Amino acid sequence: MAVKIRGKALPLPILQGGMGVGISLDRLAGAVAACGGMGTISTALSGFMEPDFDRHPQEANLRALDRQVRRAKELAKGAGLVAVNAMVATTQYADSIRTALRAGVDAVVCGAGLPKDLPAIAAEASDSDAAIAPIVSGGRAAGLICKLWDRHYGRLPDFVVLEGPQAGGHLGFSKEETLEAQAGRFNPLSNLLHEVLEALAPFKEKYGRDIPVFVAGGVKDGAEMARYMDEGAAGAQFATRFIATEECDASDGYKQRLLDAKSEDITIVQSPVGMPGRALRSPLIQRVEAGTQPKPDRCVNCLVPCDFKSTPYCISKALIAARNGDWENGLFFCGANAGEVTRLSTVREQMDQIMKEWRNAQ
Repeated sequence: MAVKIRGKALPLPILQGGMGVGISLDRLAGAVAACGGMGTISTALSGFMEPDFDRHPQEANLRALDRQVRRAKELAKGAGLVAVNAMVATTQYADSIRTALRAGVDAVVCGAGLPKDLPAIAAEASDSDAAIAPIVSGGRAAGLICKLWDRHYGRLPDFVVLEGPQAGGHLGFSKEETLEAQAGRFNPLSNLLHEVLEALAPFKEKYGRDIPVFVAGGVKDGAEMARYMDEGAAGAQFATRFIATEECDASDGYKQRLLDAKSEDITIVQSPVGMPGRALRSPLIQRVEAGTQPKPDRCVNCLVPCDFKSTPYCISKALIAARNGDWENGLFFCGANAGEVTRLSTVREQMDQIMKEWRNAQ
C-alpha cells in the first residue's frame, strides 16, 4: 500500500491538497502526515496573521512559512510526509520554495502555472532531498514538463498530481469545461489519467523508475480512489473534506459555511488571476456578478498576473476574509462535492473513512 516517493515511504496513498489562504497550514498538514498521508501547507500569504504583515508582507510570509513547515514536521512525528503547495503565479513562488526546503519540507508541489525552473530552485538546497511535483490538467502538460526537466536538468518529477475539472479553487480548464463537469456531462478524470500515464511512460522507461500519479478534483471517497488506482493511479488527493475537521486551520465560520452549503450554492467564478475557479456563491461573488463590488484600495503584490487597477476585487483580501468566516466579503473556494460534506469530524476519522471505503471496494 505504501507509495515510494524519492526514496521515502508514504504509508497511505492519500494526499491532502494545499488550500490557501490560511486553510491548510501546519495544524492540518501535520495532522494528515501524522496519520500516514501527505499533508500540504499552502504558501499563499502564509504570514497574513503576522503582526507586521501590513507593513512587511513578504518578510512576514517567509518567516511564518518557515515556522509552519517545522511545526508540521514535529506534528507528523515521522509517520507521513509534509509538503508545500507553491503557486507559480505568486510573486514569492521561488523564495517560498527556498524557505520550505531550508525548513526541511519533504515535497514541493507546484500548480497555477508551468514550474519550468522548479528543479533548479530545488537544487539550490544541496542538503535537501525533497521530492518535486507539478500539478497538471492532462497528458500534454505532463509530457511538456518531463521534456523540459529532462532536457535542462536531467531530472523528472518525483510524482505528479492530476487535477480534474471538479476541483476547488483555481482550475486548469475553461469555464465551459468546468460547467459541463459540474452538470455531470463532462468528467474525464479516467481519460486524463490514461493520457498522463501514456505521456509519462517513455520518461519512466528512460530513467528506469516510476512516477506515481495522484488523481485529484472530484474524487469523492475511498471507493473512487480504489477505482482510479485500478486504472493506474498511485492514490488520490482530497481537499474539501479536510476543511470540515477540527484540525483544519480555517475558522469555525468557514467550516460552518461549508457544512451548510448545498450543491446549488457552488458556482464557477472568474479569479483575478485570470483562471476560472470553483467557490461558494457568497455575497462577494454576487456583487462581482452584478458589477457593484467596490474596487480594491490597496495591493500586497501577491500575484504576478493580477492587475491592481483593473481587477474587480483583491483575491488575497477575499481569501483572508473567507478564512476568518466573513461571509459578506469572503471568497470561499471548495470542490464540486462540497454539498456532501455535512459533519464536522477529525483528520483521523477522515483518513480512516477513506481507507475503509478503499478496502471495501477491493
